Amino acid sequence: MHQFLPEGLHPQPEGYTKEELLLAMQQRKILQAPAIKCDERHDLHIALGCCAGVMPRAEAARGILGGETRDIAILSRVGRSVCFTVMGFAPDGTALLSRRSAQEAALEQIFREKRPGDILPAVVTGLAPFGAFCDIGCGAVGLLGLRNLCVSRLTHPRELLRVGQQLPVLIQSLDPVRRRVGLTLRELLGTWQENAARFRAGQTVTGIACGKTDYGVFIALTPNLCGLAERDDALEPGQPVCVYIKAIHPETLKLKLTVLHRLDTVPPQPLRFTKTEGRLDVWRYGSRENAKIVTVF
Repeated sequence: MHQFLPEGLHPQPEGYTKEELLLAMQQRKILQAPAIKCDERHDLHIALGCCAGVMPRAEAARGILGGETRDIAILSRVGRSVCFTVMGFAPDGTALLSRRSAQEAALEQIFREKRPGDILPAVVTGLAPFGAFCDIGCGAVGLLGLRNLCVSRLTHPRELLRVGQQLPVLIQSLDPVRRRVGLTLRELLGTWQENAARFRAGQTVTGIACGKTDYGVFIALTPNLCGLAERDDALEPGQPVCVYIKAIHPETLKLKLTVLHRLDTVPPQPLRFTKTEGRLDVWRYGSRENAKIVTVF
């Protein structure tokens, strides 16, 4: 089975020969090359090596003609690699290319061969208050909703992710009619026990304030592990802090913390994934007796 990787992850030679382009057209093979210009018509120009390559605006992204996709999705590819199929050649020898057909092929394979719980390689392509857009194959986009990023509470995806980041994601939902793929990440970031095993009572560590209640403030030590500190009305979500771990209670899935002081910044920590390929059928955040969060795919 051919795997449709995110753009930038496909094999990419320095250039193609005319024979390679003709063969790719006959076999409907997906190629990858850098976009070097977007002209005033919003056609993309692609560096192929042997000849000029042009991707008409209508072929540069799924949904561009219907308005579902904005032109920024085309403009932002300049200087980056794009996937495409070869549609044909103009009389002057210019290769006519289609990114849209490559995206449709990637989506078609996902709808045909994948199901919720399967893990896909992805690249973050955009961040919005409601979630992150991810390239799940040849520029085809899936949505990773804010609540599905991690167990800790986030106010914006930028607190966890950055554009261009490579990561595994789980398929949460498939909608072949509307051609939409819903994604989730939190099930790959470890259970409570797996995250808590990285800490000990008596340690002093950094964290991020991620929510307040009447009885305290929640501090995220990892994306999937929060502890409770005494209430502090001056602490706002997103504030980096230094905390002392007073106690860890595995039976109740709770950590007791004390905030020692605020920090200006916290060095970003690489995400730790418990699984990067294959699939999950069921995920329990806690134990069988106290699961707290259960995801059934």
